[in-house]
Amino acid sequence: MSDIMIEFRNLTKRYGTLLANDHVNLQVKRGELMTLLGPSGCGKTTALRGLTGYVQPDEGQILIDDKDVTNLPTHQRQLGMVFQNFALFPHMTIWDNVRFPLMIRGVSKKEGEGKVREALQLIRLEGLSDRYPRQLSGGQQQRVGLARALVYQPNVLLLDEPLSNLDAKLREEMRFEIRDLQRRLGITAIYVTHDQQEALALSDRVAIMNNGHIEQVGTPEEIYEHPRSKFVADFIGLSDFIPATVESFDAQTARITVAGVALTAPTVDGVTRGQKILLFIRPNDVELVLTESGENILAGTVRQATYLGDRMDYRVQIVDGIEARVQTASGSRYARGDRVHLRLPVAQCRLIREE
Repeated sequence: MSDIMIEFRNLTKRYGTLLANDHVNLQVKRGELMTLLGPSGCGKTTALRGLTGYVQPDEGQILIDDKDVTNLPTHQRQLGMVFQNFALFPHMTIWDNVRFPLMIRGVSKKEGEGKVREALQLIRLEGLSDRYPRQLSGGQQQRVGLARALVYQPNVLLLDEPLSNLDAKLREEMRFEIRDLQRRLGITAIYVTHDQQEALALSDRVAIMNNGHIEQVGTPEEIYEHPRSKFVADFIGLSDFIPATVESFDAQTARITVAGVALTAPTVDGVTRGQKILLFIRPNDVELVLTESGENILAGTVRQATYLGDRMDYRVQIVDGIEARVQTASGSRYARGDRVHLRLPVAQCRLIREE
């Protein structure tokens, strides 16, 4: 048995002149939760709809469990779907909502009872089976949506921005519930979202999509700490991009200059002397120090200071046209106009080519 459960091979879909999916190649491992992450219009929902069979690709193949399903009807693909808007029937009880997928598949009432009971136990709502959707909270309704998607034991669970209609606190709670349920069942899942925090918290791996193609696939740590493009670095978390020039390099490090100041960063493949490049670092990795001596120190002036409760957010102007953002939870407080020194730890710096 292959460890690959889902595979997109050169998946391509056009809507007129719009290329929604541009030769998308992706493998989803058996039992993992893969998130398709990207801004609106990046092609993630088109890819998901191609997987469900609601959209027919113009080119390429879709495989589920080593079987080519590109031209297979939706109802034969054994997929469970959780929707953004819950999609529960308001006139049906919770029990009947969960039982509905079994009913349309011809499962007898007697045989279905055990499956429905087990699905409701999974989401811990077995005591509310006789209620109607309007009598449940948003989080409870979404859990019913999960139970309905899982009741017929599909091969794959698909979740299309399922938490976007919930408030912030409930979204966070539901993330952990979905993750825990997916792990307990060992089911392969694809999760579609534009929420970066959601993707980092939930996923085994993340596929970042942009303009119809995949920019990078990796674990949350790989995506966050080692982005391969400016788009990925900018889309995931807060980012500083500081224009720099490459002065010299070897196999391990590169010497660059920013506003005439020499800095060091880990080198990247293909770098050349004199090249214009971006020094990328996360604002929470930049340190405010009291001295201008030491490695990778830049001086600047606080242009804006914002109190965020557990940390301060500073916008520091290094020179005209070059600004860095700094977030810190400790140390002295600074005000607009204060002169400060920033230390950029070498290990946290990345060089990224300008796009």
